[in-house]
Amino acid sequence: MRVLVVTDAWHPQVNGVVRSLEQLEAEARRIGEEIVFITPEQFRTVPMPGYAEIRLSLARPKLLNDMIDAAMPDAVHLATEGPLGLLARRACRKCDLSFTTCYHTRYPQYLRARLPVPEPLTYALLRKFHNSGDGTMVATEALGEELKAKGFHHLMLWSRGVDMNLFKPRGESVLDLRRPIYLCVARLAVEKNLEAFLSLDLEGTKVIVGDGPDRARLQSLYPNAYFAGAQFGENLARLYASADAFVFPSRTETFGLVLLEALASGLPVAAFPGEGLIRDVAHAGSAVLDHDLGLAARQALTLSRTKARAFASQFSFEQSTRQFFENVRSGIDAFKMSKSLKSNTST
Repeated sequence: MRVLVVTDAWHPQVNGVVRSLEQLEAEARRIGEEIVFITPEQFRTVPMPGYAEIRLSLARPKLLNDMIDAAMPDAVHLATEGPLGLLARRACRKCDLSFTTCYHTRYPQYLRARLPVPEPLTYALLRKFHNSGDGTMVATEALGEELKAKGFHHLMLWSRGVDMNLFKPRGESVLDLRRPIYLCVARLAVEKNLEAFLSLDLEGTKVIVGDGPDRARLQSLYPNAYFAGAQFGENLARLYASADAFVFPSRTETFGLVLLEALASGLPVAAFPGEGLIRDVAHAGSAVLDHDLGLAARQALTLSRTKARAFASQFSFEQSTRQFFENVRSGIDAFKMSKSLKSNTST
């Protein structure tokens, strides 16, 4: 099967959406499926106001339509709700193509953290986008239930995978810092709620891995924390394995790929109470959830690193990729059934 993925999130962005799509494409090739992309790299772009790392594509509808036709896909997957996603949605409806979407981020809460945008308005716009397709993929059943209650339809589970060979416990540490070492890996932006972690009074050292528009401000405000910048591959894996606990302060994540990477590295997790993956990690005894994040961080140090890695082992790239393609095929079936019903009604 050949699936065209249209995404507004792409390099140079460093986030879970981009990394998940890269993993999807690589594993699809391995199991005999095909993923092709339309990304901002193929268009003239302008920086998003206040967040220059995110590039907004200036695409003309006809050009995007032609690119979709040229790709000759069996189906289209809209990974994001940005300019390319919106144009591709219109093109799919106009050209009578099956398409699925994915709900990656709690944008209503994300926008509210930056601008005075009412959440009901954002949810209404998101419903219009996602409900027009043949299925919306969500990372957890809890998120699906949350969106269902808000009027979203045709929800499909698409979990994520983690590279257990790369992210693993290691004998050596690359961090010569005072212990215990509390690690957080995130984009340095206001919606990640990083000050809830950086402001904690903890023994040892707080380490932040990542980059973003808030880096200079956070480094100035919290000079005692260690900022390692954006890291990738082996360097990132070694940093995970060098820490003693992983602190996850975000309240808007729908899944958190970094959680799986930390757990695979043998790191127990500290976080605020929440639903979805983080709740499952806590039920498995690999995370401490508390409204007092400092208390959760200290208690996480007592949890089993072996259990943490065992939990992550449930999430393979192959399982995630096969689930994605099963969802796309279900979307095609729903699309065909809808066309058949319309045809029967018109006659």
